[in-house]
Amino acid sequence: MAKLYGLGVGPGDSELVTLKAVRLMKECDVIAIPGENPEESVAYKIALGACPEIADKEQLLVTTPMTKDKTILENGYKAAAEKIEALLKEGKDVALLTLGDPTIYSTYIYIHRIVKSDGFDTEIISGVPSFCAVSAKLGDSLVDRDQQLHVIPASYQIEESLELSGTKILMKAASKFGVVKEILVEKDSKAAMIENCGMPEERIYHSLDEFPDKASYYTIVTIKE
Repeated sequence: MAKLYGLGVGPGDSELVTLKAVRLMKECDVIAIPGENPEESVAYKIALGACPEIADKEQLLVTTPMTKDKTILENGYKAAAEKIEALLKEGKDVALLTLGDPTIYSTYIYIHRIVKSDGFDTEIISGVPSFCAVSAKLGDSLVDRDQQLHVIPASYQIEESLELSGTKILMKAASKFGVVKEILVEKDSKAAMIENCGMPEERIYHSLDEFPDKASYYTIVTIKE
């Protein structure tokens, strides 16, 4: 029976793509790529660096809407799932690439759930989470001993979350970065940030004083007590 694989390709450095992900990219019949153009897909560029063979594979472009409207989102996920299911019915294994890890704020998981509920075989392949790679780049741990770790989607309300003890990770911070920065300054937070971790455009900011006024889409902020 053909299977859908959700392949986490990590945060940006092709050398962080797992051996298992590379093996499955080589074995799968179809590489599903998020976006409208492979050349503009960050996930595809990362995967290509780790497994050049995918350039010669059958490819499926998977587009989903960028909105918080649940109805529009659900329709987009269903349309993507239908395309994948058509290939699975042909007996083709499909590897859908996704940044970071497929279980952390990933569009993939919504498609995965639909395909799985429709009776098809599915499997999630872990990737290196972006915030783990960011912590490594900053040269320190995320948490020590009994500290708590909180992963927070910064595109929503974050004020209450910032009151939590331990280390806070702000993901998807770019769309409201001005507000996020203002809140962090008001709280005199001990924060660091990396844009485009592991990519050629990588930028590291070790303190709030260094933070720019705007941030790119692939931005992770870490806040320590």
